[in-house]
Amino acid sequence: MKAVWYEATGTAEDVLQFGDMASPDIGAGEVLVRIKTSGVNPSDVKSRAGLRGPIPFPRVIPHSDGAGIIEAVGEGVDPSRIGERVWIWNAAWRRAFGTCSELLAIPAAQVAPLPDNTDFDAGACLGIPASTAYHGVFSDGPVEGQTILVTGGAGAVGHYAIQLAKYGGAQVITTVSGDAKAAHARSAGADHVINYKTESVHEQINDLTGGTGVDRVVEVEFGGNLSEVSPVLKAGAVIATYGSMADPKPSLPFYDLMFKNVTLKMYLVYLLSDAARKQTVEGLNAALSSGKISHAIAKRVPLKDTATAHEIVEAASEMGNIIIDI
Repeated sequence: MKAVWYEATGTAEDVLQFGDMASPDIGAGEVLVRIKTSGVNPSDVKSRAGLRGPIPFPRVIPHSDGAGIIEAVGEGVDPSRIGERVWIWNAAWRRAFGTCSELLAIPAAQVAPLPDNTDFDAGACLGIPASTAYHGVFSDGPVEGQTILVTGGAGAVGHYAIQLAKYGGAQVITTVSGDAKAAHARSAGADHVINYKTESVHEQINDLTGGTGVDRVVEVEFGGNLSEVSPVLKAGAVIATYGSMADPKPSLPFYDLMFKNVTLKMYLVYLLSDAARKQTVEGLNAALSSGKISHAIAKRVPLKDTATAHEIVEAASEMGNIIIDI
């Protein structure tokens, strides 16, 4: 099979190799998926660059997200799944071989049915960006009637979070850093867009909500945004955060948050509990099937040019997801 892999960490140009590998064997409880698309996420490029520690296996095929068709099944897997269109999660999480190859053997529990109205490009965006967004919005139950702040609304997760919050019946406020990103966030359905480069976020939110604030925050940059977010939290609000790159060791205004009975939920989508994963997969598929979720595909790149795709993600030069066409 054709695949892309690396055997040392470093720059994409230096370490990513394209060539032929033996097709994988299928173990008990596994399925063999003919990969159609592979999604490139920031976590993938950080792992390849060595920013998450030394290479964990002698050879790594990157990328956790992907979509394709089940071609064969191992012992214990219902053979009726052969031919099923699926999306994949956690393919490269604590595993040597991810989705950047023509074939993937993976536990059957890690592939979910891809709704009929959802194409393979979109399927390669579901395991990390869309699932992170879904858990951030819905992990504490329905959000109908709530006001939700989505920070970084032009990002891959933020773009999905806006749509999912609107799908759930919430009013959505989001933050961006420029006019093009504002237009991108509005296209996702945001009710209000704040340019944090030119406007005071907490003052704008207070004006928009009549001083009542927000019920929930889906937060991309916890430490960097806390000073603007903390003043606009309602009593009982939830901050669901999946990142804090700018300030990885933030100081908390403890009593300000405690006296509002705020819940701080930090989560990593790779480590969702079985129950949370089930809720996310089923809920996300229901949202997709509704036809109300769109997908921002910024660029499609052929398998042999995976290094270019990694460089695009590292440069953060595109709004939307980067997909490897396999």
